[in-house]
Amino acid sequence: MRESLWPRIGWKRASLYVWRRVWRLSGTPHAIAIGVAAGAFVSFTPFLGFHVMMALLIAWVLRGNLIAAVFGTMVGNPVSYPPIWFATYDLGNRLLGLSGRPNVNLTELLMGGKAFDVILPVMVPMAIGAVPLGLAGGLAAYFFVKTAVSAYQLRRREQLEERALSRHVEDAVPAPAGNESENDEQE
Repeated sequence: MRESLWPRIGWKRASLYVWRRVWRLSGTPHAIAIGVAAGAFVSFTPFLGFHVMMALLIAWVLRGNLIAAVFGTMVGNPVSYPPIWFATYDLGNRLLGLSGRPNVNLTELLMGGKAFDVILPVMVPMAIGAVPLGLAGGLAAYFFVKTAVSAYQLRRREQLEERALSRHVEDAVPAPAGNESENDEQE
């Protein structure tokens, strides 16, 4: 539990690791970006426990990278969920023309038999508000990831071409003649 709230290596290093894994995925920058965008979009929805399945489905339909979709769901994490939930609930209420905050007694919610009656008035505005915010987050993730992956793949291709060229040049240069005669004399 502690590891999911605060990774041993720290949030900065953990997020850097995830992004480097995304850059190194095989596939076109568009497919990888679609996958991450699908995961980011789903992270704004209030349907915890279904984020990965939903992201995989959306990425599959849009022909995005499925592994990138799983990485994209990491936009929703214990640090980002509170502001996401507040924003989606608030925007959903505004879009539905509702106002105010729900009057929820947690003891009654957890112990009572009418939990669904209490959760539904909160989930509907959150689900409605998640659509525009999720689209905005998904679009931002798409353009950021597509640019980053394109740059990484271009730089990687150039490095591989330079290595291949340097190997080709090394193979083309003949070995010094003096070494061969020394080897013949030793035999």
